[in-house]
Amino acid sequence: MPQMIFVNLPVTDVARARTFYQGLGWTINEQFSDATTACIVVSEAIYFMVLTHERFQGFSQKPMVDPRNGTTALISLSCDSRDAVDTITEAAIAAGGSDAEPPQDLGFMYSRAFYDPDGNGFGVFWMDPAAVQGNG
Repeated sequence: MPQMIFVNLPVTDVARARTFYQGLGWTINEQFSDATTACIVVSEAIYFMVLTHERFQGFSQKPMVDPRNGTTALISLSCDSRDAVDTITEAAIAAGGSDAEPPQDLGFMYSRAFYDPDGNGFGVFWMDPAAVQGNG
């Protein structure tokens, strides 16, 4: 079985989080979802587990940081094109998220960032494949 990544994210409202992430074009795996958790399927290898604060706190003995008031993680996702970066960011904003910072265009790389409705931060980027190959 190939390696997969599951990122656990605290949310205040699972139903709202489901709607937000589905607005980005991602799906829900109902087998691993309930009233306190939703399994967001980003790809065959990437999943976001959105959990109520109470459920989230059950996974760590450390105190939870509210993502609206502090950084919990920086999640970066690659995209196939500059247009895809803009598309997912605009979808996030339309679904109730917000811009995190202005777009960055370095020529060989283009990126944007957004917050989900609970303040969890995402960076999306496109990198010119020729630039990546030239650095390898």
